Amino acid sequence: MQAVLQLLLWLVLAAPFAHAATPPGTTDVDWAEASLEPDGLPLQVRQVALPFRWDHEFPGRGGKASYRIVLPPDAVRAGDAQALLMSGLGNQAAVWFNGALVANYGVLGDPAYDAGKGNLLIPLAAALRRGDGQPQELLIQATMQRQRGGGLASVLYGPEASLAPLHRSQQNWRNTSAIVYAVSLLLMGGLAAGLWLRQRDALYGCFALAALSGVARNLDRVLTEGPVPWPLWGAVVAVCYACHIGLIARFVLLVLDRNPPWLVRSIYGALALSVVLACASFAFALPALWTTGLAILQVTSTICLPYVVHGALVARRRIAGVLMAAGTLAILAGAHDLLLVRMGLFGGAYYTLTSHAIFFFVMILAGLVVERYSRTVADYRSLNANLAARVAEREEQLRGAFETVRKQQEEQAVLLERQRIMREIHDGVGSQLVGLLNVVNQPAPDRDVVEEHVKLALDEMRMAVDSLQPMHDDLTTVLATLRYRLQPRLDAAGIELVWDVALIPTLAPFAAQAALQLQRILLEAFTNVLKHAGATRIVMHVGWHGEQTPPLVRIVLTDNGRGLPANERPGGHGLANMRSRAQAIGARLQIERADAQAGGTRVSLDWPCALP
Repeated sequence: MQAVLQLLLWLVLAAPFAHAATPPGTTDVDWAEASLEPDGLPLQVRQVALPFRWDHEFPGRGGKASYRIVLPPDAVRAGDAQALLMSGLGNQAAVWFNGALVANYGVLGDPAYDAGKGNLLIPLAAALRRGDGQPQELLIQATMQRQRGGGLASVLYGPEASLAPLHRSQQNWRNTSAIVYAVSLLLMGGLAAGLWLRQRDALYGCFALAALSGVARNLDRVLTEGPVPWPLWGAVVAVCYACHIGLIARFVLLVLDRNPPWLVRSIYGALALSVVLACASFAFALPALWTTGLAILQVTSTICLPYVVHGALVARRRIAGVLMAAGTLAILAGAHDLLLVRMGLFGGAYYTLTSHAIFFFVMILAGLVVERYSRTVADYRSLNANLAARVAEREEQLRGAFETVRKQQEEQAVLLERQRIMREIHDGVGSQLVGLLNVVNQPAPDRDVVEEHVKLALDEMRMAVDSLQPMHDDLTTVLATLRYRLQPRLDAAGIELVWDVALIPTLAPFAAQAALQLQRILLEAFTNVLKHAGATRIVMHVGWHGEQTPPLVRIVLTDNGRGLPANERPGGHGLANMRSRAQAIGARLQIERADAQAGGTRVSLDWPCALP
């Protein structure tokens, strides 16, 4: 911070006089014999002190002037290349040396050109110099436009080798710095505008407007030809300068997050009033109006300073300390430009300092952007680390929960399978054994009946065992297993089985209960044929009908037995059980006569099945 303050003090105290050092062997002209012709006033012929500000002498008026300067003969050294170094020559000028025209800047009286934007180095040919100790005569003819800063600031005469480095130094101070500031403001203003578009942060929006309005002020310091005629261009620059100063003050409050309503309203009110005064000043040729507007902006900016000092010294905010240094510099520079340059008080001055001081706010914004970006990155990293820790914690909790659920599901699956097996044994084998027990308890049990009950009990037990096999997505295997179980009984009964099972695609897995119900339906159908049909042949046809909605497997069992009685609906507990089991698996069961003349029975089962 100490280094920054030292730099600021140098800028305020030393920089304005950096150009004033006169190189050895040169003559610094202090006086000129002037012929002054202000518009609307009589001709004046008198001596004037340099620097001479036309606007201070004749505010609100343009005119013409001729400056005659006699250079002492001892300023000329034989053999040295001589030159003139002039600044503040304007607004259009013609320079004569010993009666010869040596430089011409614009056309006298034509406001399209302004020669007062830089330092002018004019080499002088040796043939033009007077010898034998005679003085050299310099004549400068100039025309000025009102409120354009015309006049003659300084004239140096001496060796070109001594004046050229000074000329480059002054150009860097006035012109090169203005270009650098304009480019920096344009870049940072564009960056701030982009950030405002993305974030809608008033701080970025305010600085974007302040920076972009400051570009016109800095460019005006180097443009010898304005984009629009004078005095319109002067009004444009004044309005941009007012916006530049007022919005910088508002930017400072936004950085500090101190926005007292009365002060915010005062800043905007002062800005609006200054803009009106600037326009009126150039419109009605009243320079005092624009001076008043600048004074209002200066007072308003000064009122903001206590808030900055409070933030730096009381709240101990680092950014407030930087703003205090930059704000103090800007206020001092503004006072210098208003009192010395604009009003000509305390001996006057020709060079303005505000643009140099305001540039520090560009660096402050760059620092803010970097700080906010770094803080955002740090916050994101901290957030990511926190989220990663919470995610890891949640993953651990979920793994524990999943493990618990998995164990519960396994236990539930085992329990359900046990219950299913118990139910199948109870409903299937158990019911057959109960029937067998009733037959055996009769006084004279029928051997055939006992044998039938035993076979049915064995079939039920085998199907229960088959349902435990992992083949619940392979219907062909389920049917083939049933055929394997029934084939011995069919062979013993002398019944031929025609097995016509088409290729069935792999189906979505279905429950063991569904496979068991399907086997029971077909077992009941085969049993009915064995017990009641007196058939010698059974045709088992299975086909896949994927074109239907929903797709289904159609199983048709046809025998050549005596068939169902004509005009009589099939009944009995066995057929009722078949229908209930078909309904349980979502299938449609149909039992009908196979042929009205030849007899036989057809059992059709349509079972909707999904593909995986």
